Amino acid sequence: MLEWIVLVVAAFAAGVLNTIAGGGSFLTFPALVFAGLPPVAANATSAVAVLPGYLSGTLGFAKELRAFDRALLIRLTGWTLAGGLVGAGLLMASSNQAFSMLVPFLLLGATGVFLFSKQLRAWAEQNARTIAPYGAIGLVMVTIYGGYFNGGLGIVLLALFALWGMQDIHQMNGLKNWLSFALAVISVAAFAFGGLVHWPQAIVMMIAATIGGYAGAPIARALPANAVRWIVIIVGLGMSVIFFYRLVQGA
Repeated sequence: MLEWIVLVVAAFAAGVLNTIAGGGSFLTFPALVFAGLPPVAANATSAVAVLPGYLSGTLGFAKELRAFDRALLIRLTGWTLAGGLVGAGLLMASSNQAFSMLVPFLLLGATGVFLFSKQLRAWAEQNARTIAPYGAIGLVMVTIYGGYFNGGLGIVLLALFALWGMQDIHQMNGLKNWLSFALAVISVAAFAFGGLVHWPQAIVMMIAATIGGYAGAPIARALPANAVRWIVIIVGLGMSVIFFYRLVQGA
């Protein structure tokens, strides 16, 4: 019973965090590991748990997405699906031992991206169009990471869009949510086909995360943005320390 309570609370809180600032996977993945799932299966099940949030975020920016050139949007979606499938394949090919060794570094790296997100965006904006606008190489590299481990994906995508020369933050957020949703769908399909998803936990967490996503809107309006940002950072650093400790203890 305790494990199910932890999963529901973590998914609800993840839904709130994703609505406000992102970083929900810092909660869902560790909760599933705590519940006894092997690390690879926990990561795959976590991807299912946060899937509804990407869909609702995409619908919220439907107007901005319709403003995109249809052929360009299809091409970017195609590259995203390809990168996400490769990343998911890499995760499926990973042993639990190998993935467990990478998890603390992935969590710490994702937290670092979140911590320095403003600097990352500023650097990207100063170096806009230093890479080919809407190019495949950068997008595929980012989405391979997203298919393997989703933490911090949205921030990296926004930085990539700034490098492309995009400036309209609403259009950037719309594209980010749509590509994240497309990546999540292909990743989840691959994980389901590979038998990695633990569906009872995934379904319960999807429901809790969806409720949390709706609850996150009034919370977002009530809390200072900087306070929420530091909550995500502290959670990410805390989870990184826990998994580094687990790694050392298991060595």
